[in-house]
Amino acid sequence: MGKIYLKKIRLYAYHGCMDEEKKIGSDYVIDLVVDTDLEASAKSDKLSDTVDYVALHSIVKTEMEKRAHLLENVADRILMRILKEHPTVSKATVKVAKKNPPIGGNVEEVAVKRELSRKSV
Repeated sequence: MGKIYLKKIRLYAYHGCMDEEKKIGSDYVIDLVVDTDLEASAKSDKLSDTVDYVALHSIVKTEMEKRAHLLENVADRILMRILKEHPTVSKATVKVAKKNPPIGGNVEEVAVKRELSRKSV
């Protein structure tokens, strides 16, 4: 087994319940960890024997482009797609953070962290 990490994916998106969030959007930072078997790819040195991090990034980017009221919804969509499209992934964890949220205070970020394993799907 092993883990593949995508750290600090930076995207701009329009998530939130407030009208201003729909119009002006926010900066987001996403961290992703997938648990998968890396034994075959470690030996073969072939991309086809692993989970391509370019494909993982594409899932994150596509799901972040779909507007949601809650970060929980975005996080779950990311996790569900990863498990659906990558059968060798046994577990995935994602943290979605909104930078400088419009909450009337000096807060660097708000975030949710979700985890989904294949046995719970």
